[in-house]
This record gives sequence, structure tokens and C-alpha cells, in this order.
Amino acid sequence: MNRKIFFITIIGVFAWGQLLRAAQDDFADIKAQITKQHNESVKRLQDWIGRVSIAAENRGYPDGAEYMAKLARDAGFQQATVINTEGKPGVFAKLDAAASKTVGLYFMYDVKQFDPAEWSSPPTEARLVDKPPLGKVIIGRGAVNQKGPEAAFLAALHAIRGAGKKMPVNLVMVAEGEEEIGSPHIKQIAHRPEVQEALKKSVGVFMPSAEQDLDGVVTVSLGAKGVIEIELVSSGEKWGRGPAKDVHSSLKAMIDSPAWRLVHALNTLVSDDGNTIKIDNYPPPRPLSSEEKEMIANVSKVRSEAQAKKQYSTQHWIDDLSWQQANERLESQPTVNIEGLVGGYTGPGGKTVLPHRAVAKIDMRLVPDMKAMDALAALKAHLAKRGFDDIEVNMSGGYDPTSTLADSPLIKAQVATYKQFGIDPLLWPRNAGSYPGYVFTGEPLKLASGHFGLGHGSGAHAPDEYYVIESTNPKVQSFDGAVMSFVQYLYELAK
Repeated sequence: MNRKIFFITIIGVFAWGQLLRAAQDDFADIKAQITKQHNESVKRLQDWIGRVSIAAENRGYPDGAEYMAKLARDAGFQQATVINTEGKPGVFAKLDAAASKTVGLYFMYDVKQFDPAEWSSPPTEARLVDKPPLGKVIIGRGAVNQKGPEAAFLAALHAIRGAGKKMPVNLVMVAEGEEEIGSPHIKQIAHRPEVQEALKKSVGVFMPSAEQDLDGVVTVSLGAKGVIEIELVSSGEKWGRGPAKDVHSSLKAMIDSPAWRLVHALNTLVSDDGNTIKIDNYPPPRPLSSEEKEMIANVSKVRSEAQAKKQYSTQHWIDDLSWQQANERLESQPTVNIEGLVGGYTGPGGKTVLPHRAVAKIDMRLVPDMKAMDALAALKAHLAKRGFDDIEVNMSGGYDPTSTLADSPLIKAQVATYKQFGIDPLLWPRNAGSYPGYVFTGEPLKLASGHFGLGHGSGAHAPDEYYVIESTNPKVQSFDGAVMSFVQYLYELAK
């Protein structure tokens, strides 16, 4: 090495050391601010949970979007605009920090339906309760899916600003209010010219999440399954047989049943055990690659099978598969799932009626390289071929699966940030659940997309959904630790 290169190298190392020390000083100040703002941040989350928006029930609109825009403005976004769609409104927000890097955000402000009678604590009160052995948690609809992690991210922005620090990156937010019904109008927000123009400058788009398992394992997902949400409706009126209104059940001796017709139609979609799709010409899934199989093997060795069975309240996997085989199936296979069957009388006791109408609520998960519209077309053709063309197929929402490369800056920054917390994260092919990341990863943006965040919660879509606020588990961060993970992720992305 000549003297010139030697001195340039020394100067570079010195400059990097100064930057590192400055970042650590920033973190100390910001950490103090997070602690100072803890009660305020938790109260913000509780208030947000109390303001319910449920697309399926047409509840909380347009208030939900307006409140989302207010939360963004309060956190430092200079612009937060409510965007009307043919369905529920969304929000487009920008925070210009005059930084060299821009990061995209995906938020949802809607939540799933709930029955308060099934909850131990009112789902909109967001009570802080002790939940041994986890610690103190917030119980409420949206606590972990997705308002808890999103509130932690907003708290990170409040803390950076409260500590008098400059935001390390510019931010572009896309928020929607229809995620829980399959995001039927997300394109009308994300693909608006001004939104695309802002997003295309970003290194990628991420959704705040709570990625810590109770055993401390953290996975970095490189995508998510796609989904179609549909209703199959069998009715006497459309069929031309059976009653056009509910009649006495004794008449079943001479009148056809739309409910039984629906059952028989459903039975043609899958194998006898319900586990293999039998729809004619259904789009084939892409087989797992050797790299994906290796990821699954690595995670299966570390993640607790017993803990997973306890969490999901099950004793067996399909076909009594081994833990690794079950995970391979989870990652590689599309599904046809019955969410609910509705027809006739479902109240207490009996009511002897022959229902004129029956509905099956179905979700169909998709893996690469399947397309939502191809799967829908195959389903309709399958039913028609078997004489069930009178059964209505109503798609309420859905989208294609997503994939992101492990070496994208967005993902590499996630891995680096987790390591700063002493966590060696594991790569995972894709979330088994779905989110509409296809609007970012697909044409025309072709961006990296994913989920990030420390912290833990569970019970999404179920009673007693919770998000940990004060953790008594040394392997799981409290709310303030989750907030700090977002701070350090933004600084990592700025490098």
C-alpha cells in the first residue's frame, strides 16, 4: 500500500468512527426520549384501537382515514392526504428530511370484525392487563394486527424529533382501510401518479410488524402468499330449484335444498380430507428451491414445534407430518379454506326450516408463480363444468403473492438491525399470511417489500388479540424496545 492510499484509508476509518460515535450519541438521546414519551405513546395506541374501522361492516369511515392522516401529521409528515377510492379511502403521506435515502411504508388502519362476548376484555377499550408469563399487554382488536407495531413506528418518529435529531431518511407512506377484505382498491392509492413518483425513489417498502417469537426466534420473510377472498352463494332463486324463500323443513321430502347443493359443490374443490386442491386446471405452484428448503430446515431446527402447536391450539399437523415437512408444506402449498358456512337458522335451539340460500366464505392462498385472476377463472370454470354454474362466485378482494431478494438493501438492513440487538435472524421464504405488497413488488414499481420490527403479539383475527407492552420474557422486547428497533432500522437504511 502506498502512502497516499494509506492516509486515505486512515481518514476514511476515522470519519466512519466519528459517524458511528455520533449515531450512538443519537441513540442515547433518542432512547431517553422514548422512555420519556412511553405513557404518551401507549395512550396513542389505546386511542387508536378505540377508533375502529371495519371495512366488512362499513364501520368507521371516513373517520378512520382522517384519523390515520392526523397520526401521520402529528408524527412529522409534512403532507398527509386522504385519497378517495371506489371503496374505502386511503392516505398518502410524505416526510421530507432532505435525506439522501427514501424509505416506503405500508400501513393499514382497518381491523377484523369481532364479537365482544368472546373477549375477556372489551375489544375497543385497549386495556392494559397482566398476562403471565408474558408481562403487561394491551388487549384489543388491532393490538398486533396491525396498530401496535404501527404505533411503535410512529413513536419512533416522535422520539427522533423529540430528541432534536434530524430524520435519517425521507419517508413515503401508503395507508389503506381495506386490507382485511382483500385490498380491492389498493391500486387506486399506490398507483396514482404522484404516489408512484414518490415511491419509485425509495429503497423499498416495509410494514411495521412484531416479529419476535416467545422463544426469541426472529425470521426475516422474503415475501408473502397471495390471497383471494370470495363468497360462494347457492340460492333457490338462481338455481331455479328449491325454495325462493325459507319454508318448513318437512317440505324437504319434495323440494330440493340449496344448502345441500352448496355442500356438494364445495366437495368437488378438494380431496376427501380437504387438504389437496382438486380444481380443474388450477394454476400450479412453483416448487420450493434448494435455497428455500435450506431456509426452512434452518428455521425448523431452531423454532419450537411444541410452542407452535400450543400457539395454534392443535395436536397434529396434516398427515402427521414432521415439523420440517409441515413447514415445507406451509411455505409451498396453496390452500382452499372455508372461513365460514352460513345458511338458514343458526340461533339457539332448533328451527325446522328448509333454507332458500346458503353461503360459503372462502379464502384461497396463493404461492409463486400463481396469479389471483387465473385461480379465480379456474374456480368458475370448474364449477360450471360440473353443472354448478348457478352458484354465484363473488370475489371481494385479493392479489398475487410477493417475492423479494435476500440481498436487497431493505432486507440486508433488517438483518443488520436485528444483529445490533444481539439477534441472529433466520431467512424465511414467505409469510403464510398475505398482504397487498404486490402493488410495490410488481409492475410498474418493482420494489423490495417486507415486514420489520421487534416486539411480540398474537391473536390476530381472534378474541383477546394482544400486543406486549412490558415484557417479563428476556427474549422479547417491550414496547419501548420495539420503538427503538424502528429507530435503528431507519438509521441502518440511511447508510
